[in-house]
Amino acid sequence: MEILGASLRICVDDIETAVPFYERLAGGTAQRFERGGVQVAAIGSFLLMSGPEAELEILRKVVATIAVADVDEAHRLLTGLGAHVIAGPVPTPAGRNLIAMHPDGSVFEYVDQRG
Repeated sequence: MEILGASLRICVDDIETAVPFYERLAGGTAQRFERGGVQVAAIGSFLLMSGPEAELEILRKVVATIAVADVDEAHRLLTGLGAHVIAGPVPTPAGRNLIAMHPDGSVFEYVDQRG
C-alpha cells in the first residue's frame, strides 16, 4: 500500500473564522465541501470540520486521514493485518474512503482520489 500523505483533523466551532487563519498558515486556498451536515475545508495538511456536536463527537475519534493510492488495496492490507474496517469503502466528493480501527484501538480514515 502506497501512503501519499496525511491530514490533521481539526474540529472547529466556526469554520468561517478558522479558514482564513489556516489558509495563511498553509499558504493555500481551502477546498470546501459538506458531508452529513458537517462543513469541511481542506487546506494543505489541515482538514477543518464544523457542524453538529453529535457528528463532531464521532469525527473526533478518528486520529488522522491517510491518503493512499488505492483504498481497495488499503482494505486488503488492513484486514490482512488484523484491522477492523468500521465503514467503507464508500464514495466521497473527491474519491473513496474507509474507516479502520487498528489492532491497538486507534481509528484512521484512508482516502484515495479514484472514482
